[in-house]
Order: sequence, then structure tokens, then C-alpha cells
Amino acid sequence: MNKENLGEQYWTQRYIQNETGWDMGMASPPLTAYFDQLVSKEVSILIPGAGNAYEADYLSEKAFQNITVCDLSAVPLKRFEGNEKIRAIQCNFFELKGSYDLIVEQTFFCALDPELRMAYVEKCYQLLNPGGKIAGLLFKSHFEKHGPPFGGTREEYQILFGDKFHIKEMSDAYNSIPPRFGNELFVIFEKGI
Repeated sequence: MNKENLGEQYWTQRYIQNETGWDMGMASPPLTAYFDQLVSKEVSILIPGAGNAYEADYLSEKAFQNITVCDLSAVPLKRFEGNEKIRAIQCNFFELKGSYDLIVEQTFFCALDPELRMAYVEKCYQLLNPGGKIAGLLFKSHFEKHGPPFGGTREEYQILFGDKFHIKEMSDAYNSIPPRFGNELFVIFEKGI
């Protein structure tokens, strides 16, 4: 599968045909645990490749004030129409403008063609304020079938993110949902000040 096949039309079709195996129908437990320990409700948060973005709902319920979700497809973003607490943007992540304190990684990185991973790191670095973080989940193995999703390893992520970010945490997620248990790394990558 090439990059062109992973464009807006591809993802829109997946949503229309309800081929959304990545969608848990709820916010990811490792992420909600992370959100629960955040002190400031004013941090600007971006969830790229957000899909149904249950994490955004969770953050909103917890009184976070500055939440942005973006997705290539307009289909999942329709659920945010009229929601004044969550800003929804249909766009290509690589063309997104703005500045954020936190980028939440939840199944977006693994959906990207691996050839775009360095561009993802660069774009996150560009969008984050000094001291900003990427926090979320990455798969910790490769998959037998060609993706998406595309997997990876701890060593690959250290090389990929290590030049631009301080790797604050990269550990086995202890509270993943059962189908993903043992195959997720919880990560926090911090941009230097």
C-alpha cells in the first residue's frame, strides 16, 4: 500500500463501511490515567488523526479548556459539530498550523505509511511549544500482515524520536485494553526548552 492509498478517500471509506477495528468505543485507559495526573486545565492539546476521539470527550469532561482534534476525513469529526469545547479541524496533519503544549498519540502514528514517520516527528516538533510533549501509545512489535496498522520497536522509536525529543518515558503500558495488552508502549517525548 502506498501513501496515495492512505489519503482522505481511503479513511473516509473505512469510516463509511465501519471498518474501524482500531476504534475502542472509549478513551484508552493508559491515556485517561495520564490525563488524570495533569494539573493545568489550560494546556493546549492536539489529537491528530483523531477519528472518533473519545480522548477529547474525556478531556472535555475533565474540564480541559483547549482541545483540538484533526482528521483527514470529515466523517468522524461530524460528532463534534456544535461542541464548543472541542475544536475539530478536517485537514492533513502535515499542513496543520498552530502551537500546542501536548500532542496525544493514539493510533495515528501506526496508521501512517512508515515513510512518513520522520515527517511526523518533524511536524510534532514544529507544532509543540518549548517544553511541549507527545504522550501516548505506540505498538511494540511489527505485524505479520502489511498495514495499516504499522508496528515498530522500542529501538526504532528511540532512534526516530531521540534526535528531536528527550525520551521521558517509554515503558510497557500496564493498563492497555485486553486485545492490546502486552503490545503497547506508553511514551512521553518532551521537546527541549
